[in-house]
Amino acid sequence: MLKRHQDAYGRMVLDHLRGEPTREIVERDDGFIDMGPGAELYLAPFSEWVPFQRRLLRLCRGRVLDVGCGAGRAALALQRLGHDVLAIDNSPLAIRVCRTRGVKNARVMAVTEVSIRLGEFDSILMLGNNIGLLGSRARAKRLLTRWFAMTSESARIVGETLDPYATTNRDHLAYQRRNRRRGRMGGQIRLRVRHRRYCTPWFDYLFASRDELTALARGTGWRVARFVPGPGPRYGVVLEKESQALAQPAGRAGSRTPR
Repeated sequence: MLKRHQDAYGRMVLDHLRGEPTREIVERDDGFIDMGPGAELYLAPFSEWVPFQRRLLRLCRGRVLDVGCGAGRAALALQRLGHDVLAIDNSPLAIRVCRTRGVKNARVMAVTEVSIRLGEFDSILMLGNNIGLLGSRARAKRLLTRWFAMTSESARIVGETLDPYATTNRDHLAYQRRNRRRGRMGGQIRLRVRHRRYCTPWFDYLFASRDELTALARGTGWRVARFVPGPGPRYGVVLEKESQALAQPAGRAGSRTPR
């Protein structure tokens, strides 16, 4: 759990909910600084989402685990669609915002703490680039393998990320080269978030290409069932269990065509 002075993201969304002006500053470990999407996006109602994200959310089925739920926008939309949702985030203040906004089941929990003790899920949602919470090649393998054991036979993981290599930005390209020299994935970003006097600890956040994501799933029991194109370098992905591919009629298994 984040300590009070470390909960920059949670403080930002809580301040915004209270009507105060907010700014999200994202700092990378090479000194690169940028503005984050901001609290307006994290609290946006479903009707104001980009069509790409609305489509991803509707791919969820059954009981849903909303990983990195933030201010609860996805959990609220899923509840309205009739899903049983458990929303988790490592930010205590973000979970406070979720509950204030009407999320029925929200818990303070890091992605690495998710386990079979939470019960069985039919969908795991990682919206808003939250595929990044897989963190690294090794952690992605561990988490995907663990999630295989705590999901139903017909379960799926619905996520969003961006292709880090679809850029001409010299700072980003230099960072990717630096990562590879250090034995890291090119899109494995080490960053922290700032808001006013609050600052999170440094953490890894993984952006991956389609080929890299396909490779990360290999050997975990999951496979990429489809990719969903998004604006610019962003894209969605649906992972399903390999056993589902064996049960599909001939000609359907392995399809990458969005539905």
